[in-house]
This record gives sequence, structure tokens and C-alpha cells, in this order.
Amino acid sequence: MPQFIIFYRWPARFCHVEARSGCCNGITHFHKKDVVMMLLSLLANPAVRADLNSIPSRPAKRLATKHKRLRLAEGVSLWLAMLLMLFVHPLYADASQMEMEQPGQLYLMDGQNSWRQPALILKSDFKVQVSGLLAQTKLTREFRNTSDRWQEGVFVFPLPEKATVYGLTMTVGERRVVGRIEPKAKARQIYETAKSAGQHAATVEQQRPNLFTSRVANIPPGETVRVEVDYQQAVSYRHGEFELRLPTTLTPRYIPGEVVAETPKQWQSGWALPTSQVPDAHEISPFTVRPEDVDGQSHRARIHLDIESGFPLAEVTSPSHSLQTEIDGSRVRVQPEGDEVLMDRDVIVRWRPVTGREPAAAVFYQQWQGEDFLMAMVLPPETVGPVLRRELMFVIDTSGSMAGESIIQARSALLRGLDTLRPGDYFNVIEFNSQARSLFERPVPAEGHYLARARHYVQGLQANGGTEMAGALSLAMTMDQAPAEGLVQQVVFITDGAVGNESALFGQIRQSLNERRLFTVGIGSAPNMHFLREAARWGRGEYTAIHNSGEVNRALEGLFSAMEAPVLTGLAVNWPSQGQNLAPVPGKPGDLFRGSPLVQVVRGLPAGGELEVSGQLPGGRRWNTRLNLGNAATATGLNRQWARGRIDELMDAASLSGESPDEQGIIDLSVRHEVMSPFTSFVAVEEKQARPETELLESEQLPTLLPAGSQAGMLRYPQTATFWPLLSALGLVGLMFALAIALLSRRPAL
Repeated sequence: MPQFIIFYRWPARFCHVEARSGCCNGITHFHKKDVVMMLLSLLANPAVRADLNSIPSRPAKRLATKHKRLRLAEGVSLWLAMLLMLFVHPLYADASQMEMEQPGQLYLMDGQNSWRQPALILKSDFKVQVSGLLAQTKLTREFRNTSDRWQEGVFVFPLPEKATVYGLTMTVGERRVVGRIEPKAKARQIYETAKSAGQHAATVEQQRPNLFTSRVANIPPGETVRVEVDYQQAVSYRHGEFELRLPTTLTPRYIPGEVVAETPKQWQSGWALPTSQVPDAHEISPFTVRPEDVDGQSHRARIHLDIESGFPLAEVTSPSHSLQTEIDGSRVRVQPEGDEVLMDRDVIVRWRPVTGREPAAAVFYQQWQGEDFLMAMVLPPETVGPVLRRELMFVIDTSGSMAGESIIQARSALLRGLDTLRPGDYFNVIEFNSQARSLFERPVPAEGHYLARARHYVQGLQANGGTEMAGALSLAMTMDQAPAEGLVQQVVFITDGAVGNESALFGQIRQSLNERRLFTVGIGSAPNMHFLREAARWGRGEYTAIHNSGEVNRALEGLFSAMEAPVLTGLAVNWPSQGQNLAPVPGKPGDLFRGSPLVQVVRGLPAGGELEVSGQLPGGRRWNTRLNLGNAATATGLNRQWARGRIDELMDAASLSGESPDEQGIIDLSVRHEVMSPFTSFVAVEEKQARPETELLESEQLPTLLPAGSQAGMLRYPQTATFWPLLSALGLVGLMFALAIALLSRRPAL
């Protein structure tokens, strides 16, 4: 008969059950309710009851007696104690603390307190137009109300990192309402007023640079409301390949800090509450469910890309989806195979120029409302300098969000990193979840026995616990402050970035990095690319992302090559400004790494003259190149790209100085260029009343789908705030005591 060992840690709602038998072992996640049913089934089994008779009592006095009734009673009591530990205590805690953990989130529960499918069916349509280095996307969300009541839909969704939202349109039937941009507080007031008045209304606001919330009020029973969001993103170009990423879901964020006592009464949604470190936790924590938990038509997306590259393309590929492509010279139409895709992973599309036609430089020009805008891309030369002797600190995320396919990718990435070490290098390995731990007390030489020990250690890493990044960063950046002479200190940070306190972590990187460089490796099907990109930027390094295990070598080849040394340092960019205030974005470009271009946008300069870029190559040699701006290609969206970059720089400057950002200045810039910012939102309201005053309005937060490859421990279902779990547990325990008494009464007296 197999043996079961149950591991449980309060207050988690899931426990590990390890099954041991003669042929195999296995560890499985079970909900505690399922474990209770398993134990009840075991108690009902005659063979198990016979086994219980053989359980010896522990006190020495009882070992002397042969009374089978007492031994049976003791065996039953052991099972009851296990059930009390697993079920009663945590459920009592859930019932008593639920008001604080999940305030008011009752609308997704049916009368039996179990999950029911949302009343709203969500569909999405991505229409993407790529021209040169910019991609314009019209994202249409359809909210179809399948209930017989008026609904408000709330949906938290990701967008690409550095996405610039510049438009909102709401369509009800044949009526289209174009949204306007307003200060965030005013936009919320306009929306709430319209919602209370029964008017159709929609709003979109930014929670993070890559995380947004859409609210749609007064969706009629049986009707559909469409919300169109227009946004722009820069196309990534590195190592001779262009890449576009369209996020469709997100990995639930880890929320550190203590829960704050005062919580907002309105605009509250999600499974998390505000904390001392993440004050907006309730706004970035949508519920996460399986695809089978929603309607079979919901959370599907149609995706169409039209790419005009300007040069012949050799291939178009995707590591995330099978593609249908139509290539016509420099133009290609792309869509995933099938009419719709499930919104459980990022959609990634890559295209590569024909060999020998890779761009070394490009210039684009736009005139907008009487102002000139120029964008230039310049690639550094392909040069190899002296190989650096390095001290590499590998930091790997082993938190619960990395369980499943992600931890496999992370282990493979770290093992690949160990393979790049050369004689003379030093290294260490740090893993972190709820705590950070290093393999060695200090960095050790990259020699055989140390490397063998590290590989064995990495292969045994498992994912569990919280995502306390601050401790890991602190350990990595304070260990061995005085490295051996000539060693360059580098940190490789391997994570899915599933944290809510990004801003605090960026500040820690800035303050503690010193002479180190930080390189990030994104893991999983829906990583937090905002954290990965910005952490590498503040760490004066590079970043990459691994979508699946088959991509490990390909993704890391370019990163580890770049880590050998920056190609160009001391970068200087000289525009023919003629004394004009150009305000280039970024204002101070950092070092350039192999295969990564310089991209800069300026305002107020016509397409003429020459741009000069210069810097220092490895070994101290100077390099410079000139670019004729008169050959600039016509483009659109440069003003938005400049405005978004300028807003980011104003936010960065305030963060560096420890002061509050110039909120009014950012609002003015946002409104003038019609791009969303942390202090502005889009809102659209139809003037006439739609919902009768006699009809009530229900609110429903639509969940996101569990990212592909994640395990069930990342699911986030709504909970009720009643004492039914405690009452059910007490009733169950009473029933089990009655069962034990019945078993005792049936046994014949000795």
C-alpha cells in the first residue's frame, strides 16, 4: 500500500502531498479540501482501519497494554489531529481575516460559494502596423454581457514595456465616442459620475509603464461594448534581428511589505491589498484563472501584423506561435495560425533582413503641428576587444512564480552561464525566494571542483516561496567589495520579474551598484519586461528574454557576448543644432554593447545637415561616424515617442534627486501630445442616459489567464468573506468524531 506524507505550511491554501510506493515517488500540489476528502476515503477503507489497529501508542504505559480499542481510538485521533491542523486552523484564519485580505470581492462567487464564470465575455483584436522602428497598434476589446443585468467590466491588462497610449474610442451599437485625456483624478471623477448617471462610459489608466486598467460602465444585458486603445511601441533591434512583443496576460506579482490599515473605499479590485512597499497593490493584482474557468469564447485574441521594413526580409519567425506569413520584398503580412489565439502568453514576432542588407544606420523625419522631429538609429562597429577577467555573480529566482517550465528555463540559463566562465574568472551563485542564500561564502575561482559543485547545486534548485528581490540584490552587491585586481564585477539576474515594488528596486540598484554592471535574463511566457529592461538600464547592462527551453542558447549567446565588454564607451552624439534647444531623448545615452544600437529622438530640427556619433572602442581607440539627415525617411509617431521619453526622463530625474516629480509639467506634456502618463488617463462618455434608474449595476473584474507553463500555485481566485469555511470544518470534524465512536462501538469487547 503506498505511503502518503503531507507537508503543510500555514497560511498557504495548498499543501504538498508526497506519495511513496515501491515503484515511484512523486510530489503533487493539492488543495487542502481535496486532502480532507482523501483522508475521509482512507478512513472508510477497511484495510486502512486494519492498519490503524496496528498503530502503536507512544506513551510507555500504553505500550504495555494489548487493548485494541484504545489503540484504534488513538489511531483515529491521529487522523483527526492531522485534519484539524490541515483544515480547521487555516480556515478559521481565513474566515477571521478574510475581511482584511479580500474586502468586498463577492461578485464572482455563486450561491454555493464556488467559482462561476464571469458574466462578461472578453475578446481582443490586435491590428499592428510596423513602419521602420515604430509599431502602431489598435487594440480592440469586446465586452459582451451574457447576463440579464447591467454590468461594469474591469480589466487589468499588460502592454509592451515603453508602450505609449495615445487614443481611446468606445463603440456602443453604431455609436462611437472618442475619448479625451484628462488628469487622472478628474478622469476618475468623470467616469464615476457617468456610471452613476447610467451613461455608457469607458476609461483607461496607467498603473505601471507596462500595466493598465480599463473600466467600462453600463454594459446592457445581452449587448457588446467595444473599447479601442491606440498605442505605439518601439521595435527592438539587436544582433541583426527585429522583434515585436505583444503581451496578452501577466504573471501575478509578488507584493512585499505590511498591509496598510487604511484602504481605499472605491476603485478597489484584485486579490492583494495596499502595502507599505506597494501602495497600489490592489490595482495591479487581477485574479488569475485557468482557460477552462472562463467561457469557451472568452479571452481569445485575433492578431494581424503588417510590417513595412524598408529592406528585403529573409525570414519571419516566432518562438511563441506558429505563423502564417505573406512576404513581398520589404513588406510582410503576419498572423498566428488559426483564427484566434488563447491569451495565456506573449505573442512574439521576429524578422531578419536578407544577409548583407542589415541596416547600419537609419534616419526618420516627421513634422507635427509645426514642429520637426527626427529619429536616428546608429549601430556600433562589430569589434572584439580584449577578453575581460570577470567576477560573475549569478542570481536565480526560485520563488513560487517560477514553478513549472520557468524554473527549468532558469536552471538551463544559469548552467549555460557557468559554461562561459574562463580560467582566471571568479563566480558565485545566489538563489532567492523568501530569503537569499549564496552557494559560497565569497566568489571562488572558476575551477573544476567549484564548477562541478555549482552545477550539482543548480540542477537541484526548486521553486517555492515569495519573491524578496531586495535581499538578493543586497547580497549580490555587497559580497566581496574589493575584488581581485583587474576583475570586472558583473551580476546576471535570472527572473520572471513578478514583483510589484519595481520602483524601490530600481532605487536600490542605483544606490548599491557601484562599479558593477547588472544584466537581466527574463524567464517564462509572460515576464515583467518593464522590470527586466529598466533594471538592466539602471545597472548599465543589457537584458534578454527566454520564451521557452529551446531558446536558451540562442537568447544567451548575444547577452554573454555583450558581457565580455562594451563596444563603445564615452558616447557623444552631435546634432546640427545651430544653437537650438533640441532636448534629445534619451539625453545621455549609455555605453553601447555589441549588436545593440543607439536610438535617439530630437525635437525642433529639420531634416538637413549631418549627425555625428563618436566614442571610445575597446583598447582606447576613437571611433566616429556621420549620418546625412537629408536622407531621412518619412515617419509618424515621432512626436509621441519623444514625449513619452521626455516624461520618463522627468520621472527619472525626480527619483534620482529624491524629490516629487513635476506633476503639472508632465500633465501639460501629456495633454499636448495626447499620450498617457502616470498622472493622466483617457476617458470616454456618451452623453445620453442608457441604464434606467430602476436597474441596478453590477461590477465584475475580469480575470487574466494563468501564463502557459505556470503551475496551479499561481492561480488567484476570489474568496468570500463569510464564516462558511469554519462552520463546514466544525461540522466535518463533528461527523468524524461520530464515525470514530461508531467504529469503537462495533468492535467486540475483549
